[in-house]
Amino acid sequence: MTHKEVDFVDRTVEKVRFSIPSQPKATRVAAYARVSNGKDAMLHSLSAQVSYYSNLIQSHAGWFYVGVYTDEALTGTKESRTDFQRLLTDCRNGLIDLVIAKSISRFARNTVTLLCTVRELKNLGIDVFFEEQNIHTMSAEGELMLTILASYAQEESRSASENQKWRVRKSFENGELMNLRFLYGYRISNGKVEIDPEQSKVIREIFKLAIAGDSLSSIADGLNKRGVSGALGGKWTSERIRCILSNEKFIGDALLQKHYRNNHIEKKKMTNNGELPMYYAEGTHDAIIDKDTFEQAQTVLAAITAKTKHRPKPQTSAFTGLITCEYCGSRYKRMTNYGKKAWNCTTVLKGNASMCCAKKVPDDILTRLTSEVLGPATVDRDTVMRAITQIYAGNGYVVFCLTDGRKIKKEWQYPSRSESWTEEMKTAASRRAVEQRRKK
Repeated sequence: MTHKEVDFVDRTVEKVRFSIPSQPKATRVAAYARVSNGKDAMLHSLSAQVSYYSNLIQSHAGWFYVGVYTDEALTGTKESRTDFQRLLTDCRNGLIDLVIAKSISRFARNTVTLLCTVRELKNLGIDVFFEEQNIHTMSAEGELMLTILASYAQEESRSASENQKWRVRKSFENGELMNLRFLYGYRISNGKVEIDPEQSKVIREIFKLAIAGDSLSSIADGLNKRGVSGALGGKWTSERIRCILSNEKFIGDALLQKHYRNNHIEKKKMTNNGELPMYYAEGTHDAIIDKDTFEQAQTVLAAITAKTKHRPKPQTSAFTGLITCEYCGSRYKRMTNYGKKAWNCTTVLKGNASMCCAKKVPDDILTRLTSEVLGPATVDRDTVMRAITQIYAGNGYVVFCLTDGRKIKKEWQYPSRSESWTEEMKTAASRRAVEQRRKK
């Protein structure tokens, strides 16, 4: 019997590894809610909105709850809303993918602010959903609809502002004290003005010392050294002393409409220099100072003004009051550091860098960009004010809004450290380094 030979073939056995499919990433969702004031009904509404959004986000599949950001604000036009700024900061830090808001008017009533904020978030890949209008800002038609609806919201804000102004001005015409919440020397409750016994003593002392010949600064220093609290607990200054000495309310009268707001968007407080009528009402409340003492104080103030009249005024830059931050809406202020002038957002300058990501703009670069926009014209205050209505500053770019309606965007780059250092700066830095080594 023959045996067949069997060939054994070498075989390779491999272990098959099946990859685990990656889980879809949850969308990080936050909501923003705002009410107009602190009344009980409004606070209840705010609480209801927080509960609603918390339940909505946490019960939605595929959504990760980040939180509800809330503000109690008198208006939607100011960018001092703390939680709104905190929301933007968290968005910039990459913590949020989607923001939900009830309506455009709850988010912002200023068209420029709304569109700038939405565009910034859009560039960060963050969608904003407005429930009432059913708009997603990341959609193709989102920005067009936003522009139209935000204009309606801004007009609504303007109309409400004009109605409020009309009511206040009619009250002024009737000689009524309006919007008087605090006046040093008095207690104000439910519209009734009463003399504060302790603060009124300070008022009488200030008038007595000023008439006796004490300087305004020495009066302020004396009160501060004695621990006398100023208005709202603040420190006394020469300017505060001047305001008290010139305030007709301490003789029981009231000059109404000394100030006004420039518009319903900025709401900047302006001194009334004849733009609107003023009304002088006599005997609106009890007097702390008699009229003869008040007139003597006015003579003292007139003498002080005459002495300082010819002092040189601080120089005003061509850009003062024109530059607005693209990110938080605050004004830019000029600063000088080691002899180099630059412009920076006031929010950042006040130490609130976490609320705004704006960086400074060197003054020489801003001047160069302005010269490029205006052509051969000299960059001085008069020329700039005639040609430019507003300047919006972002990081690495500046937008010029011209009086003819055009908007021109200019981009720029920060100079390298080696290029920006002058020989004087290098010498000063070397000296500081030597001094530091000696101290060690």
